[in-house]
Amino acid sequence: MLERYGHGGDLLTAAELFGHSPDLFLDYSSNMNPMGPPTCVQRIFSERWMEVVRYPDPATRVLRKKIAAYYRIPEESILVGNGAAELIDLVVRITQPATVAVTAPSFVEYSDNALRVGASLHYIPLKAEHSFDVQAEDLSHALYKADLTMLGHPNNPTGRLIPDVLMDMLQTAKGTVMLDEAFIDFLENEEQVSMIQRAPSMKKLIVIRSMTKFFAIPGIRLGFVVAHPDIILQMRNLQVHWSVNHFSQLIGAAALDDAQYISDTKKRVSTERQWFYEQLSSIGLDVIQSAVNYLLVRLPKQVPFHVPEMQEKLGQMKILIRDASRFPGLDERYFRLAVRLREDNETVARALKHIIQP
Repeated sequence: MLERYGHGGDLLTAAELFGHSPDLFLDYSSNMNPMGPPTCVQRIFSERWMEVVRYPDPATRVLRKKIAAYYRIPEESILVGNGAAELIDLVVRITQPATVAVTAPSFVEYSDNALRVGASLHYIPLKAEHSFDVQAEDLSHALYKADLTMLGHPNNPTGRLIPDVLMDMLQTAKGTVMLDEAFIDFLENEEQVSMIQRAPSMKKLIVIRSMTKFFAIPGIRLGFVVAHPDIILQMRNLQVHWSVNHFSQLIGAAALDDAQYISDTKKRVSTERQWFYEQLSSIGLDVIQSAVNYLLVRLPKQVPFHVPEMQEKLGQMKILIRDASRFPGLDERYFRLAVRLREDNETVARALKHIIQP
C-alpha cells in the first residue's frame, strides 16, 4: 500500500514497492505547486547556509510582519508553525473538544488529531450527487452539536469550496470553527473567498494556512494560523520552542515578495486544471470539478478493477496516484490526482487511457 503512513508523496515507500529510484517517479499523489519553488529558495540556501549556526527567531518576527502586511491583518493575530499539521494539532489541544465535526471525506489529520484527545467524531456527509458540496442542513446540525468543527476550504480531497451562501452560518457555531485554507492561495480570486481577514475579529473562527503547497517547499514545513489574539496566545503557549527553523522563516518572508511567481502560478494552475479535467473526462473517467491544484476522480462502473490495482499498474509505470478510498466516505473507485504541467499531465492522461481502455 502506497499510503503506508496515511499521506501521499511518500517516495521511499514507492521505491520499495515498485523497485524504481525515488527520483524517477511522476508524483501525482501529493499536491504541490507544479512550477517548483521560487528562485529565492536556492538563493537563500546557497548564500546564507552558514546561518545554520544561529538559533531561529522564537517569535518569527520578520515573517509574521511580512504575512501581516501581505494579507493586511494584525501581527498579533498570526502564529507561524511547522506546517499546517502542527497548527491543526495546536487547535485541538487548546479547544480540548468532546465532539469534533469533520466532513467525510476530508483531510485525515482532522480526525486523527480529534481521536488523539479522546473526542468523538461527527461526520458531515459529502455526496457525489451534490458534487461533494456541504449541504446547509448537515452543516447547521454539526455546528449546533460540535465543540470543534474542522472544515477544508477548499476541501481535500474534493477540491470544493464551502458555498458562499453557507459562510455566514459559521458564526452560529456552538463551539470553535477551524477553516483549513491550505490550498486557497491557488485561486485567482483568493481574496474574495478567503476568511483570513475576518478571523482576527471573530473569537470562534481559526483559519489555517499552509505555505508548503503553494511555494512547493514541503521539505522545510511552513504554515501559519490567523485568529483572535486571545486564541493565538493560547496556541503560542502550547507550541514547542523553535518549531519553525531559521531557513523556513527566511524563505517564507522572501517568497511573499515574489509577485511574478505568485501571479504565474495562479494562472498556470487554473489553465492546466481545466485542460486536465477535460482530458480525463474524455477518456471516460468521472472527474469532480475542483477549485485548486488537484482532482478527485472516480472509475466508472464498467471498469473491471478498483483503484488499488490501478495504482499498482501505474506504479510500475513510474506514476504515483493517491488511493482516495482511505478518506472516509469514499470507496475503492476513487483516486486523487495532482495538477502538474502540461507534459506530465499528458503522460498521465495517456497512461490512464491505456489502462482503462486497453
